[in-house]
Parts: sequence; structure tokens; C-alpha cells
Amino acid sequence: MLNNGALALRKQDIGRYGEILSYLSEDGGYWIENDVWEVQNKAFTDNGLFPTLRQTTAKIDFSHYSEEIMRNEVKYYLISSLKNGVLKLGTVLNLYSTAVKRLGDYSNTSDIHRIEELEDDEKFIRYLDQHYIRRKGSSKNWNHYLSFKNGFVKFIEDFYDERNEIEKDVWHAAKLPWVKISACDKRTKNSMSFADIPEYYRSMVKRYLGKLITRRSWSYCIETLIYLKYFFGIYYRHEYKDGFLENLCREDIEKYLLWTMEEYKSSNATYRSKAVSFIRYFLDYIQMAEFPMSPKRHINRLIFDDDIPRRERVSDTMEKVRYIPEPIREQLDALITDIEPKEMMTVYVLLRETGWRGTDILNLRYDNCLDYLWNKSENRYVPYLCGEITKTGIPRLKIPIRDEVEKMVKELVSEAIEKSTDDNNPEKYLYNTYEGRNMGMPISKQGFVQAVRELIQRKEITDASGELYHFKTHALRHTRALEYAEHGMPIGVIQQILGHCSLQMTLHYAKVSENAIYEKWKSTEKLKLFHVEGANPPKNFSNKEQEESIRYEFVRKTLDAVRVPFGICFKPSKIACKHQMEKCLECPNFCSGKDNITEYEAEINRVEELIRLSRCINREDWEEKNTEYLGLLKKMMERIRKEGIVHKNGQFREDI
Repeated sequence: MLNNGALALRKQDIGRYGEILSYLSEDGGYWIENDVWEVQNKAFTDNGLFPTLRQTTAKIDFSHYSEEIMRNEVKYYLISSLKNGVLKLGTVLNLYSTAVKRLGDYSNTSDIHRIEELEDDEKFIRYLDQHYIRRKGSSKNWNHYLSFKNGFVKFIEDFYDERNEIEKDVWHAAKLPWVKISACDKRTKNSMSFADIPEYYRSMVKRYLGKLITRRSWSYCIETLIYLKYFFGIYYRHEYKDGFLENLCREDIEKYLLWTMEEYKSSNATYRSKAVSFIRYFLDYIQMAEFPMSPKRHINRLIFDDDIPRRERVSDTMEKVRYIPEPIREQLDALITDIEPKEMMTVYVLLRETGWRGTDILNLRYDNCLDYLWNKSENRYVPYLCGEITKTGIPRLKIPIRDEVEKMVKELVSEAIEKSTDDNNPEKYLYNTYEGRNMGMPISKQGFVQAVRELIQRKEITDASGELYHFKTHALRHTRALEYAEHGMPIGVIQQILGHCSLQMTLHYAKVSENAIYEKWKSTEKLKLFHVEGANPPKNFSNKEQEESIRYEFVRKTLDAVRVPFGICFKPSKIACKHQMEKCLECPNFCSGKDNITEYEAEINRVEELIRLSRCINREDWEEKNTEYLGLLKKMMERIRKEGIVHKNGQFREDI
């Protein structure tokens, strides 16, 4: 059933096959010594594999395999997948028990060598359908068989393939030590497959992801791969062939924009935006890195800034922000000690204390989650909670915690140290699973959510409409941001505590409640803001030069301002610069004022000297370019002397 390359590897690599034998010899040798596994056996229950009441069979039969090597490989695939949580015992018993025996029957036939020689999987399917499925009258089990067979083949081929992980078509996060992946994501997002990328471009995409994965999170790279699969897939579905990317033109991109608008018309605007922006980042990078298959036309002539759809509006984002109402919050805080299991109470306390994400709390490690920093005003060491924020790439975020919370964390650390070994907790998780198929993984976030929901149901905690409150973990984060803001904490400090990469994201959460707005508004009643006696406003209030000066300072200090030659650039930090230095003067993100006049004068003198030199050596091309540049410099200086400040999109950016 394996391809010829995998068969050759299997025959030659005795060491790898020895690992299979060693693995099957665990649990008293039950797996290797028995060709019929009884799921009620102690070997299953000791590994947290318990049969369910809905099972259709209680046995897994391997006696149909006459070839010992293949029989052990199938055993290894199943038991390792069960122990690691890749497969569930109910799935194996209810769906795959017949497929396991049928695969053994097929492997024993005289036609098996012919089957192995069929490189085209479609021919393989047709062959089995013709010779076995119709004959056996079991076509209803075909999908189950095919799922089991494909899973087994991919697993074993990957097992014998000892190439560098990034050279393979399936990457496993566990085999890439530098990968930034949250502990919770390891349960469901621990691999990414390039099988859907056309083979012609696959190595290029893997090279791009290999670079991206060293500086971005695992989940971000998976999302990038999803849009790259969509990008290549939609072109091939519209009958484009290998090599289309190198000859990509503006017309092709316009078709892609129309396709995405059609296919994402019912989706959130953010998805449409990513379907274009992620592709632009990809094309931009492979051009800068000079990939052989990169488009010949420059990315600026393929995808324009205006092509990227706007993401959802801030108002739409705000509508999604959910805060736990104060009455419910007070009830949860008071009744959380009654939650089951008890360890979930400490998770809730840390979420309420910090405002971190659930994955950040469950990702805490007992060997480095506490630190103490000297505080001069209190003349003591203050406790800090320390954790890795994988979503935004913060390797070690520290925030202060109260003394009673520090005492609770110390008790958790002591308990984790006592229970942990190199086998059951190699990653040193504070909230670890010490037995079962998820051993070595942190406790499930969904398990915490379910525990809180059961508490809400048991204590009958209802919302304003009288319905049981619907709980979401992220609402605790939004609520904590609200509390920080209402207590007057500066927005920049809130950003650092929450671990946001941008201030804009913090602004989504850190609004103030209606009650706080009312109290602040009420305090303004005593202010004498209305001059009913007809007092005159201060002189020179509308002076244009003063207004321009204020706006210029606003640009420099507020709008992501960065000093560049002849002025200030307030290009958003997330957008790549699409202009060379000499084009800054025409860039809509460029701002210049009277403070830069001396720079213009010096540059004008320098360019005039270059023009004279060009004429002396008969370089007309130099003279033409420098003359054009000189005209632009003089035009800008004239505008500055007349208007005071040149800020093309300033008012628009300030309004935003």
C-alpha cells in the first residue's frame, strides 16, 4: 500500500522499524504480543483509553495481516494515534474496525504488488472498487476504509522520512523547536500540510513559510497557508497552468479581486481583506528575495493599495466586544469557590486578575511564572506574574499581582513540582494533565468554560432577560480592560498589561461604562464653560500659523511619525513603504514644514551642482533626472513658505 520510495525506506531503515517494535513493547508488551486487542484490557485503561457505551465492537483484529512488518506498522499507527489524541477510541471501534481487517485482506492478495505499482491514486481506487468493494457488497464502508488507509499511508511514510521537517509536505509543530505555538493550540493545530499547494510551486511556498515561521506565530502561519492555498487553487480552477505566477499581470490580479469578492461576499470584510493583503505580502517577499518563480512585474504594478478591501469598521469591531455585566460579575466572583473541579477556580482568579487570554494563563510554566522586582516606594519586592504571549510574539510579559494571588500561584507551583516528571510534564506547565491521552498537555480551555457554565446553571445566574448567562472566556479579558480604564489607568499601560501589539486594539476594549460616563459628565456641571455675559474669545485664536503649528506637532507625536529627509513620515507601521527616497516628496504619507527649509536649501544647492557636473561630462540622463528632482524641491519649498506646512492627507488621518 506504500509507494515504492516508502517501501525502500522501510526495508533499509532497520533502526526506524526498531523504534516501532520498542514502542509496541510498552505496557507489558501487550500491543506486540496480541493480534486481537480487547479494549477492556488494562493496557487501554491505564492510558486513559476507555470504551464508550455506543461502541459497535470491543475488539481490534490484526490477525488478517500475514506480513509481520505491515501488521506492526498498522498497530503502531493506531496505538500511537490513540495515545496522542489524533484518533479517538470510538472512531477506531465504530468506523475503522472493519477497515483494519479489510486492509489486511488486501495486503495478502496476489495482486498487492500490482496495487503498489499503481502510482496514480485514482487508478488505485478504481482497481479496488472493481476487484473488491463491489464483490464484497460493502460500498457503504468505502469512505471509512479510504480514510483509514490514507491516514495510515501518510503516517508511515512520514515516519520513515527523516528529511529536515521544513523539507516535508507536512510540518509538525513539535518537530520545529523555534515555533511559537500556544499550549492550547497544540491539541488541534499541531501540523500544517502543503499537499494542496500545486507541486510546481510547493517548494517556494515552503521556503516562504520557513522564513515566516521564525518570526510569526504558528497560528498566523497556518492562516497564511490557508490564503496561499486559496490563491493558487482559484487560479488553477480557472484553467491557469504551471508558470502563471512568473507571468502574472495586472489583468490576472483584477480577475482574482473579482473572484474573491464573489466567493467572500457573505463573509466578514476582514476575510476579503486578508485574501488580498496576505497574497501581497507573499508576492512582495518573493520578489525582494529574488525567488526564481516570482512575478516578473513589480508588485507595485500588480496590486495597488486601493485593491485591499477595508477590514471591518471600528464600530463593527466594538459591537463584538462583550463585557460581563456587573451583577453577573459580582455573582461569579462570589460563587467561584463552588466550581468543580476546584483547580478551575485558580484559572478564573488569574483571568480576572490579569485580563490575559485563556491560552496565556494555561500556557504558564511553573519554573518561571513568578518573579519579584524591587519597588522603591513600598520598599519591598513586588510579585509579578510572567508568561509568554504567543499570539503577539511577546516572549516574557511581566505584570504585577496582589499578594494573595501570589500566594495562590506559589501553592500551584509547589503542587506542580511535586506531581511533575520528565515524562508526564516535560514542558513544565503550571496547569498540566498528568495522565491519559493528553498527558503532558495543559488542561483544556473548553474544560474551564464548561466548568463555569455548569456553575452558572447550578447557581442559576441569569442575565437581564432572565435567561442563564452565556459565558465566554474572552469576556473576562474585555471586562478587565474596562475596569482598568474606569480606574484611570493610562491606555499605554493597559496595552502593555494586556499584551496587545497595537494601541488601536486596546482602544477597542478599554472604553468606559455608561455609569462612569455619567459620573464624569456630572462633575462638569460646576465648570464655567458658557460665557453668557458675552465675553470675547482669546485673541489670535484662529491664527492660521498657530493652527498649522499645532497640527504639525500632532502629526509628529501621534500618527506613527518617523523622521525622514525633509520632514516627517506618518505611514502606518503595518504598511510597507512603496516609495523610494526621492519619491517621499510626493508621497501622501509625507509631512514637511518650515523647520525643514534649511534642508531644502542645502539639497537644492547640491542638486544644482550635480546638474552643472552632468552638463560638463555630457550626461543628459543625469541632467534630466536631477532637473526634474530640482523642480520638485523648489515647488515644495515654495509651498512651505506660502502655506506653512505641507501635509497632503493630514486632516483625513487626524479624523480617523
